[in-house]
Amino acid sequence: MPPRALLPSYRRLFAAPGTVAFTLAGLLGRLAMSMSGVSLVMLLTERRGSYALAGTVAAAGLVTGAVGLPLFGRLVDRYGQARVAVPAALYVSVPLAALLLCVRLGAPNWTLPLCWAAGAAAPNLGGMARARWAHLYRDDPAARHLANSLEQSLDELCFMSGPVLGMLLCTTFVPEAGLLTAWALGTTGALLFAAQRRTEPPLAEPESAGPQGAGPHAGSPLRVPGLRVLALTFLATGMIFGSTEITTVAYADALGHKPAAGLLLGLVAGGSCVAGLLFGLLTPRRAPGVRFLAGVAAMAGVLLLPLAAGLGGVGLVPLGAALFAAGTATAPTMVTGMTLIQDLLPQRQLNEGMAVAVSGIVVGISAGAALAGAVAEHTAPGTGYALPAGAAALALLIGLAGRRRLLDGDRRENPAPAVSAPV
Repeated sequence: MPPRALLPSYRRLFAAPGTVAFTLAGLLGRLAMSMSGVSLVMLLTERRGSYALAGTVAAAGLVTGAVGLPLFGRLVDRYGQARVAVPAALYVSVPLAALLLCVRLGAPNWTLPLCWAAGAAAPNLGGMARARWAHLYRDDPAARHLANSLEQSLDELCFMSGPVLGMLLCTTFVPEAGLLTAWALGTTGALLFAAQRRTEPPLAEPESAGPQGAGPHAGSPLRVPGLRVLALTFLATGMIFGSTEITTVAYADALGHKPAAGLLLGLVAGGSCVAGLLFGLLTPRRAPGVRFLAGVAAMAGVLLLPLAAGLGGVGLVPLGAALFAAGTATAPTMVTGMTLIQDLLPQRQLNEGMAVAVSGIVVGISAGAALAGAVAEHTAPGTGYALPAGAAALALLIGLAGRRRLLDGDRRENPAPAVSAPV
């Protein structure tokens, strides 16, 4: 175990003025995002009585989000966080209001995907928060590692609590309550985040050249080979998330305990959250490229546990333990991946680059969920856990095939140690 206590180690991040404010504001926005999916499904299944329609509407939002995230990232890099986040936060209320009205007034089903897609693309508050940490601690790699670990753990915390909160609101009050609360939290969080101007990274000078020979007109950050490797690896990682979710629901349903699926999925996020916090306490002695490959290899290993549990037909308790263990490799891999992006790209492309990575995850989630649904329909319940295990193996193969590109991005040879335990 790392020698320092958890809270004192992370407290040092917040010595810089304004860090608490933008972290809490960003947390509100991410909680809203994590509530939206289940709140949408609850609304449409209750008001329209169709899971198929709910899936179609949600898929439309995923497509728009995957395309829109990098575009918003480019706008943020060009014009600044506040100038993009504020109008985007105010705009999103229009398509959401249209969706709720269409549902309430009995509009044709085809109007619902259009409304949801129109409001699904939004600036990535998680990426913007990471960009702030990267700017504040640009000369302190150990602090950036700690900050990226904190941000990943906050993501996992939101994805543990958001769906539960959304379902509770929809079932306790009215089906619209989840989306309305998500809108209120998301808008408030985005506006408060944008108001924290003293921690907002300044716009980079257009003349500054980035790594890999990127000039002032380098275009898409995907021209950097290392980011292409990371994007494909994150796509495979998204497939892990999507297939694990559907397979776990199907497995719990087959055992006659479908409501327990939410708790089981929460254990995956819980394992990742705990691992992320502990990972931040370790000193990053190895280069980020090496650490990333090690994290992907660990993911491929631990995801054999739920596969073995599912094929063995175990009960919910052993499966939950396997899923918790499987989640422990996720956060360290994601943390190191975001650190690599910060090393590979110049500041003027940082938000867009991180948005590209998130888009890869979104696409992978959609593909993994679709594949897992087909497998669940035609095979024994536990068989579906072969999909996340296979996706992790694919991520490892992609990383190994592109290892030169990843290692080329390791520009910080000897980061200053934060604590004594090596990573």
